[in-house]
Amino acid sequence: MVAGYSEIAKDMQALKAHPNIDDYESQRENWNWDSIWAELDTPNGLINQAHECIDRHALGERAEKLAMIWQSASGEIENYTYADMKRETDKVANAFRSAGIEKADRVFFLSDRIPELYFGVFGALKLGAIAAPLFSAFGPEPIKERVQRAEGKVIVTTPKLLAKVNAVRDELPSLETVIVIDHREGTEVDDRDVAWSAIVPNASEEFTIEQTGAEDWSIMHFTSGTTGLPKGAAHVHNTVVSHYATGKYVLDFHDDDIYWCTADPGWVTGTSYGMFAPWSNGITQVIDEGGYSARRWYETITKHQVTVWYTAPTAIRLLMKAGTDVARSHDLSSLRYVMSVGEPLNPEGVVWGLEAFDLAIHDNWWQTETGAIMIANYPVMPIRPGSMGRPFPGIHAAIIDDEGNELTTPMIEGQLAVKPGWPSMFRTYWNDQERYDSRFKNGWYLTGDKAKRDEDGYFWFVGRDDDVINTAGHLVSPFEVESALIEHEAVAEAGVIGKPDDVAMEIVKAFVTLNDGFANTRELLRSLNNHCRTRLGPAVAPREIDVIDILPKTRSGKIMRRLLKARELGLPEGDTSTLEED
Repeated sequence: MVAGYSEIAKDMQALKAHPNIDDYESQRENWNWDSIWAELDTPNGLINQAHECIDRHALGERAEKLAMIWQSASGEIENYTYADMKRETDKVANAFRSAGIEKADRVFFLSDRIPELYFGVFGALKLGAIAAPLFSAFGPEPIKERVQRAEGKVIVTTPKLLAKVNAVRDELPSLETVIVIDHREGTEVDDRDVAWSAIVPNASEEFTIEQTGAEDWSIMHFTSGTTGLPKGAAHVHNTVVSHYATGKYVLDFHDDDIYWCTADPGWVTGTSYGMFAPWSNGITQVIDEGGYSARRWYETITKHQVTVWYTAPTAIRLLMKAGTDVARSHDLSSLRYVMSVGEPLNPEGVVWGLEAFDLAIHDNWWQTETGAIMIANYPVMPIRPGSMGRPFPGIHAAIIDDEGNELTTPMIEGQLAVKPGWPSMFRTYWNDQERYDSRFKNGWYLTGDKAKRDEDGYFWFVGRDDDVINTAGHLVSPFEVESALIEHEAVAEAGVIGKPDDVAMEIVKAFVTLNDGFANTRELLRSLNNHCRTRLGPAVAPREIDVIDILPKTRSGKIMRRLLKARELGLPEGDTSTLEED
């Protein structure tokens, strides 16, 4: 239990709907993944995420039910029923096929949150292709690294973002086709590219989904590590079982819910819980193209009568900064359930939800690699502020030691690990099987997170086992940032750390040494900052850059980031026996 915070008892009245989990212990004891599959639909043995999320509803009683309420950045609204979604995704699948896309091709999506992005992802899945969404704020370099690693064949983008693709396309030998979603911006498309307006509007509205099975590839998301290039975590169509189940029992979807997930599809939350979980459960969801604004967000909830809201701790901290009065000035009475994910939610954030919404905020934990929620705080049980909650039924999570032995004594720190076998577990790091294999030991999937478990089975996050920087819910590899800095003519070496921040959890901070002939000036720092923002995008670029004389390194030449961090924060330096002598 976190000091200063008592347990928040469950409030069934506040939930405004009877929870789908009546009894957590009974649900765990009697869990069977096959029974979950029985609630879905596998016609002729077909297992396809697009069918489960779109077609089975469009061909049934939900055909005319609202699936997507899209709100543009300027506030315009477009509504799409499940029948509309089927028609649009069938047209896209046929158009993509005419553009040469085939089963197992890697199709990258670089787009803001517009309807065509969602139609495109499901159209690709209907073809049996692998959809790989990218964060639209990425710069050219992160785009290149990801497309290279996956040997991407196609990039689907918009006129506004096309320049980023053009900056690196000559370095991407696998890239055959760039499809430009041109009709919203009314932009003329270059002859070397394919215009969305030329292939989609007149495509057939009838499409037979490619025969895909449980283990056929479906979607790929990239996650950063402490060394090397970003890793492409690839998932299969069987993943939808976990999406459906966690949507039903963690997000507590009911048929009349209006749901809003604020995550961008460039990150795994924006697909797993911004596409697959809600639509496999057949509910209505809001998709907002606009960026963060406390007033805009509250107005969105009020306008669309959002009942279930899934957001990130960084956003919650920004809302807290805006003040409770701003929340209370809006009618948010439609809300019945608020959740948070992406990084640990501090206890103050959990409790603040009571002040702002009369609802405690439910935290949960999972990763790109797990594909779906693994540990959560459920409507049916009390919240312990600061805790990730308890494992999802059918998930065996544990704290293990360095040898892979399970630690059963309460509140002993160790590695958070999960027993393999759940449906949404990633199946590989694309073109990096050795690294994938390294994530498993003694029958456990090693999450890379340190945690504790209390006597009642609640898990508590301690910290990352490596150097990955979690900034506003985005996992940033120091290696990526260091590589971009070293490209600058003034930089000899670079070391990058995550520096604690009240709003973003961490910010990216860089330390650089300079080549001869360059001086530490404001103009140079401005040049370095602009260079990184151009190459990496503002979400990844360092917020602070310090010029230092020497970077601490091991004798083998590895930069000791933990020493940089310790010195920055005034912490003990620990063992320096491997430190390179000056």
